[in-house]
Amino acid sequence: MADPIILTRHQGWAELRIDREAKRNAMDRASRRGLLRAFESLRGEARAIVLTGTGGSFCAGMDLKEREQDREQGLDDAGEEWIAVNMAIRAHPAIFIAAVNGLALGGGATLINVCDLAIASTRASIGCPEMGFSTYPGMAGPAIQLSGVTRKQAAWLVLTTNRIDGATAERWGMVNQCVEPETLLPTATALAQKIAQFDAVALTESKKALDRIPAIITDWQEAMDHGQMVNLTIRSKTTAQAEGSARFAAGVKNPGQGV
Repeated sequence: MADPIILTRHQGWAELRIDREAKRNAMDRASRRGLLRAFESLRGEARAIVLTGTGGSFCAGMDLKEREQDREQGLDDAGEEWIAVNMAIRAHPAIFIAAVNGLALGGGATLINVCDLAIASTRASIGCPEMGFSTYPGMAGPAIQLSGVTRKQAAWLVLTTNRIDGATAERWGMVNQCVEPETLLPTATALAQKIAQFDAVALTESKKALDRIPAIITDWQEAMDHGQMVNLTIRSKTTAQAEGSARFAAGVKNPGQGV
């Protein structure tokens, strides 16, 4: 059986492609475990990871047929395993970029929101079909609500089963940018290449800070103090800050610095 996760390594970054086009890239057991293996293999190697799908779908969520078969056999670990995949993205030192090429339902919406950055195609179609099964989207719902959208925007997806397109997702702040299909991967690739220029420790510690403020730290003084602690941590683990300051003082451009 072909591996449902295609991993392509590049200099400082990687692309992960879900390759189950006939199943709209739904997450079966092999896909979930393939992602976890790929994440682990890229730890300490890739500073940015582009996550996308094959064909017209990004990810149609969990493979419900397989899950029903598992339940008939007394197995029901798919939910825990899927949570583990998403938590692995949040805990990973790399910056994850969702390249949303098409349909993203349920778990596909979860992936968009757990990734650090997201670029959507104008062909993207994002939704939560779970209410049609009298079910709260147990992972997609919280991920959407934590993404920063308003309560009414989250309710539109959670309560109605209506889908939104890439332009709406950009307007709501669920994705950073909406582009034409032919420019989706080039845009995501350029972003990954830019991020791959930066110091790995600085990226990882900044990713952690983005999760803590304002989710955990809401007081302004505490947030500012935490920002100083983040930089102290970076300086304790790498000389990149000192080297960057020296380059700037010498009139030499730092990675990602404009004209």
